[in-house]
Amino acid sequence: MKPFEQIVTEHGPTVLRVCRAVLGHHDAEDAWSETFLAALRAYPELDPAANVEAWLVTIAKRKAIDQHRSAARRPLPVDDLPERPGHDGIPEPADGELWEALKLLPLKQREALAYRHLAGLPYASIAGLLGNSEAAARRAAADGLKTLRKSYQGDTP
Repeated sequence: MKPFEQIVTEHGPTVLRVCRAVLGHHDAEDAWSETFLAALRAYPELDPAANVEAWLVTIAKRKAIDQHRSAARRPLPVDDLPERPGHDGIPEPADGELWEALKLLPLKQREALAYRHLAGLPYASIAGLLGNSEAAARRAAADGLKTLRKSYQGDTP
């Protein structure tokens, strides 16, 4: 078998032309380098009767596919970012009075209400988050809801 340096010298220009044809000028050199790095690792096991040029072009083709896939995953720069809707879990404009009423609740009651009514968690999970029993989590949520019903009127007549 020929020394690998001689393989690079003989077939390097052909592989570079293939990479440029498939990827364009800017990404071709990266694919060329990756092709020969992969070929260097596999060269000792290559069958001596194999067509080395075809083998290298096959590797280059696969590296080009990898380049296309990675380019598709990379974000593209844009001049202006589009405005995105908020993702704070509130479907309509925030009710300031409700938030003020929630702030007045003890922390465990507020957390129990949020975990139960906003996140939809079962009381067993809430108990684990609050560090108490399931019964205590139920009691905190019930007490918080009772207090809110008394202190918050909302838009109801």
